[in-house]
Amino acid sequence: MTDADIPLPKAWPFEEAQKIALRAAELGKCQVLFETGYGPSGLPHIGTFGEVARTSWVRHAYTVLTGQPSRLLAFSDDMDGLRKVPDNVPDRDMLRGHLGRPLTRIPDPFGTHESFGHHNNAMLRGFLDRFGFEYEFGSSSDYYAQGRFDAALRRVLEAFDEITAVILPTLGPERRGTYSPILPVHPLTGVVEQVRIDRVDASAATVFWTDAEGRRFETSVLGGAAKCQWKADWAMRWFALGVDYEMSGKDLIDSVKLSGRVCQMLGARPPIGFTYELFLDGHGQKISKSRGNGLSVEEWLRYAPPESLSQFMFNQPHRAKKLFFDVIPRAVDEYIANVERARVDADTQAGSAALLANPAWHAHLGHIPDEAGSPIPFGMLLNLASVINAETPDMLWGFIRRYLPDTTPQQNPFLARLVDHAVLYYRDFVRPTKRFRPANATERAALGDLAQTLRALPPGATAEAIQDEVYAVGKRHPFPSLKAWFECLYQVLLGQQEGPRFGGFVALYGVGETVSLIEAQLGRVQESAA
Repeated sequence: MTDADIPLPKAWPFEEAQKIALRAAELGKCQVLFETGYGPSGLPHIGTFGEVARTSWVRHAYTVLTGQPSRLLAFSDDMDGLRKVPDNVPDRDMLRGHLGRPLTRIPDPFGTHESFGHHNNAMLRGFLDRFGFEYEFGSSSDYYAQGRFDAALRRVLEAFDEITAVILPTLGPERRGTYSPILPVHPLTGVVEQVRIDRVDASAATVFWTDAEGRRFETSVLGGAAKCQWKADWAMRWFALGVDYEMSGKDLIDSVKLSGRVCQMLGARPPIGFTYELFLDGHGQKISKSRGNGLSVEEWLRYAPPESLSQFMFNQPHRAKKLFFDVIPRAVDEYIANVERARVDADTQAGSAALLANPAWHAHLGHIPDEAGSPIPFGMLLNLASVINAETPDMLWGFIRRYLPDTTPQQNPFLARLVDHAVLYYRDFVRPTKRFRPANATERAALGDLAQTLRALPPGATAEAIQDEVYAVGKRHPFPSLKAWFECLYQVLLGQQEGPRFGGFVALYGVGETVSLIEAQLGRVQESAA
């Protein structure tokens, strides 16, 4: 799909790609560099996935749009000093003795790698590899030590006063007294020092400073003996590497602007930025790793396939979204629906633009696997699991094989994964919250009518035909709206607030079984009344 006659798809990755293409043309660049940053003081999280996934989609859109090569650099700020000891690591007392030192110069509390930074970098790379991202890995410690930033650091010293003057007004009074764009590594303690620089010798590439005990030092800024303070570090990296595009969260808007100004002072054009909104928990509060009020990648993948997480990340990145367990089923079914649309659009020239705007197409970088998608929505599987109290996948497969006789786990591995996820989701979330309510007089009459209508259906009635009959029953009774009728079906029969297309559910569960379900619920009402 590189046909130049196809108009620019209405999808945000292509909008971003067009900006990058314009920048590359203006700068005369044949290859552009995408970057994502990572602070390895903690373990990778769902925000890490979102940033790398979204950047990968923009990168792929750029390739489709231009046919030009690009690179994605996943960069770890592992030379940062350890500020506090994480709660979720062993041997925390040992780590307390290394506060302030670069993460790659601190022993690994897990005992598996040469340093704490190397351990967390391995976790990051394993995390990214798990999802099949194509990227190059960059280590801040390696880049500093290997001299890859030396030329840029000399430029920082030349612009030292100018950079300091721009950043100082953004700091509190106490921090202003010790601020420096350059942080020397103490030659005796190994701590990344946040101290005032007494003098700069740009020609020698050294800084003069005094530690807390009054000892004076002259430290080279080259070869890993010093590093930049993080806002200056961000700008220096953009300048040194020629970064063209980097995303960041809404909480870093001011930092992006400041680092952009510093990058210009160094003599480079800042990269194109993309600001994404932050995630909220079920109560609308900002997700915090320290509070633990968010949803982890591992938790999401317990209850749904990774493709659904991509779907969730693709939708409206500029808007804040609640990230909690209730969003998972909808994300799964949106992905399934988009796979179906993509296959239809792929078969028609008229559908080409729609295909390139399809989230599933982006999630799979333009190549949707044959096994993707499902003939049964995830929400339907959850409702079936709820009605039959499914404790094992085999219980669900018994109904699936009756509904779709030729479908097997081997023939449809994605559906097989959904079945496994549905059992876990039902067990952990649906079963504990099932609350059946009794039907009122109007609802009892309508449910009785529905049972009689279903009995009269011809064998093999389709889901669409059943749905039409369900609508007709609702219209025959004095409900304030059809929505109230369907709420009755979900709340009285299924014990939940909402549900799937009821005709599809009846086709999957079985007409006779649904009639028995209705009669059982009406019988409970009569027993309760008696």
